[in-house]
Amino acid sequence: MKLQILVTGQNRRVATDLCEHLESDRGYLTVKCNANKVALYDVLLAEVPNVIIVCLGNETLDSILSYNVMKDAVRGTNCTVIVVANEEDEKYFKKHSVLEKVYFLSRPVPLLSLYEMLIRIEEQLEENKEKRMSMFREYENENASKNDRRKSILLVDDDTEQLVHIKEQLREFYDVTPVKSGEMAFRYLSKHIPDLILLDYMMPEEDGPSVFRRLRDDLRYVDIPVVFLTGMTEKNTVIRTLTELKPQGYVIKPSKKSELVGKIIDVFEQED
Repeated sequence: MKLQILVTGQNRRVATDLCEHLESDRGYLTVKCNANKVALYDVLLAEVPNVIIVCLGNETLDSILSYNVMKDAVRGTNCTVIVVANEEDEKYFKKHSVLEKVYFLSRPVPLLSLYEMLIRIEEQLEENKEKRMSMFREYENENASKNDRRKSILLVDDDTEQLVHIKEQLREFYDVTPVKSGEMAFRYLSKHIPDLILLDYMMPEEDGPSVFRRLRDDLRYVDIPVVFLTGMTEKNTVIRTLTELKPQGYVIKPSKKSELVGKIIDVFEQED
């Protein structure tokens, strides 16, 4: 299989050179991304890369912390993080990063060593692809208490900053999956059924009420509780929609953590 590789970092020259070599020499699919938290979060959601290459250069505390958004993306996956750095940037990265496992590569980049590493990753992914399903037998205990597991929430909002902010608010209590549109939500729902959906009221392509109607028209999703996320300027409109569509409630953005968690707890208690 051909790897999909995300290349980022403050050292844009090295990042650009690497993308050119990876594409022309090995035919890899590369995506170049600005080294800031919002851009990285966006691309990680959309692309789901097999490898992330971070090209460090003249790093600051803020720039190092921005890479921490990758932690959730690589945890529990086969995504490999390679950090290209000189000795000084490597020490600074190790001091402030929360990433659990990375591979460091010195500058100038030894392309042969990098290609050998990527080939090993390809081979391992191909081998694991066939083994994964055969190694596990799924069992779902219908008698198990729902309260014994963490609840899952599908978060739908076109604003990346809101996705990051709300997931941070809820991650202590719930498993949150963020998506940026109604279509992405329904692709997720075709494989997973969450315990609750947080749905942005105003979205550019398909707004929250439209997505809500599609959910209620589909027997697979009709019982999933939905809470709207709305700005203060839309409050009166949302109240009219609540009266018409009867979702499980709404929360005004930006919300305090206590308000959002409180509303979610109320909904789950009503459902139980």
